[in-house]
Amino acid sequence: MGYIGEDSVVSFKRNIDPSTISDLTIGRLSVYLRCIDRLIEVGVETVSSQEMAKRFNLNSAQIRKDLAYFGEFGVRGVGYSVRDLRQYMVGILGLDRERRILIVGAGNLGTALCHYSGFSGASFLVVGVLDSDPSRINTPTPAGLLVEDSARLADIVEQRQVEIGVITTPASAAQKICQEMADAGIPSILNFAPIRVKAPEGVRVTSVDLKIYLEELSFHLTHGS
Repeated sequence: MGYIGEDSVVSFKRNIDPSTISDLTIGRLSVYLRCIDRLIEVGVETVSSQEMAKRFNLNSAQIRKDLAYFGEFGVRGVGYSVRDLRQYMVGILGLDRERRILIVGAGNLGTALCHYSGFSGASFLVVGVLDSDPSRINTPTPAGLLVEDSARLADIVEQRQVEIGVITTPASAAQKICQEMADAGIPSILNFAPIRVKAPEGVRVTSVDLKIYLEELSFHLTHGS
């Protein structure tokens, strides 16, 4: 079982299969990490789940439950060491190594993502931006990367050891690009195209459609809920 401060690889409770942990739980871990970073910025050294919940409008019982999946740590009556907790959370989320990202689709969204601040730091690195439009190929993005021909996708994935593919193409091209990414060996894909794509078994796809959230808000505005 893993404990904060150990140098060993993060481990789970023996009766928990990591694949059974929900995406909602994993998403909350990311929220906790952002909260921890804020605590470090303001000089907090230890924090309890109750204090953390109060500061950031969270649920203290949910915090304890989520962290309990990954081991037993913290001191009753004292709380968690903030820096140790951050180190542990980084390990849980696999952010203690560099994840190389390839973006396909050099339109407004694709080029904006090139210099998205969330990709900065040691965890995520955009190593290429591809497009099939000749007018975009060899043009610089705001982040300084040159747009490359998407026909070179497989070679670039192999040469630059890409682990995450990001699709920012029109809907009509998204499925084709998803398949090409999978065939090239990319194990994880983030899809921003406004269409659901299907990947082979063993390739994880997460789709983000901002319009869905706007329509959800529109529903609540319409029905007063």
